[in-house]
Amino acid sequence: MPPLTAKLFGERGRRRAEKLGIDPARLPPGQSPTQKFPVLTIGPVPDLETATWSLSVHGLVEQPFALRWEDLLALPQAELTTDLHCVTRWSKFDTRWVGVRVRDLVTRAEPRPAATHVLIHAHGGYTTNLPLAALLDDDALIAHTFDGLPLKREHGGPARLLVPRRYLWKSAKWVSGIELLDHDEPGMWERNGYHNEGDPWREERHTADQWSVRQVQRRLRGADPA
Repeated sequence: MPPLTAKLFGERGRRRAEKLGIDPARLPPGQSPTQKFPVLTIGPVPDLETATWSLSVHGLVEQPFALRWEDLLALPQAELTTDLHCVTRWSKFDTRWVGVRVRDLVTRAEPRPAATHVLIHAHGGYTTNLPLAALLDDDALIAHTFDGLPLKREHGGPARLLVPRRYLWKSAKWVSGIELLDHDEPGMWERNGYHNEGDPWREERHTADQWSVRQVQRRLRGADPA
């Protein structure tokens, strides 16, 4: 039996998509559809309560602020149906979310002209980076509801970042801060071999060789590269 290369995995993924009634054209290269929602997490799941939850928007902004849970829910809410793509090669289609557009939060903070990038902070010390422009799209959310129910803790509840145009590791679970910067600052996975951009359609998975990435994953036992 030949080794399961990325190309062969992608071909199997397209056949599986057809069996599930999904247009294979919706499947990025090297991905395979799943009907489950896999849980992959760095370290223990934090015990966060809505009563103590907060999210800050700070850095190169004129009006830094922090939201409490009731503040988040009082803002205009957006509904989104979108596909998710994990760097570990699974894709989940037509996922349904409710949340607040990140664009609204960034606009409220009044970014300074020099702001070009963001560093996303999450509980537990996780970070990931994005161009500021990526958070201004209609589909970038601070999401708190999945499939009609409050977002489960293992999937980032009470609220997570959702940036569906990137591999899912960019959509930080348990998001706690959005820091605007005048430069690009790699986050946790980006410093350990994952691609800086993470575009699924360009298959921007890794910058380091696969062996090195696997060693990092082993050191971070139970880690979430999603």
